[in-house]
Amino acid sequence: MKVAKDKVVTVKYTLRVDGEVVDQGELPYLHGHGQIIPGLEEALEGHEQGETVHAVVPPEKAYGQPNPEGIQVVPRSAFPEDSEVAVGEQFYAQDQSGQPMPFTVTKVEGDDVTIDFNHPLAGKTLEFEVVIAEVRDASPEELAHGHAHGPEGHHH
Repeated sequence: MKVAKDKVVTVKYTLRVDGEVVDQGELPYLHGHGQIIPGLEEALEGHEQGETVHAVVPPEKAYGQPNPEGIQVVPRSAFPEDSEVAVGEQFYAQDQSGQPMPFTVTKVEGDDVTIDFNHPLAGKTLEFEVVIAEVRDASPEELAHGHAHGPEGHHH
């Protein structure tokens, strides 16, 4: 069976950036529903279960270019007292509708903390090595919910 819209695809992947492994794992997703980055979804389209796909995805088809407006300087007092505020630490803020917005601390100078709301992989070319472990038809429930469910059903 081929990877196509409305198929549940399970991939085993290794992600490299500048030759360094930054993530690997197994992921089931509903193809054609924007659940993975566009460039990887395009690269997998039409391939079959059991195939290995090597995909090089430019920033424009991954997490985009960094937005300078996503970088802000905030006071140390904006963080919980008991939190370790150090370069590389990740925290969450909430947007106006209450949605979580992850950010990373990029600099700490005295009481000034520079934070970055850009995705950590923004501006990066991503190299994927993907084994297509399984391709199957999505169930009506998965299509209605817009995502893949595990073997025991959904958990939301």
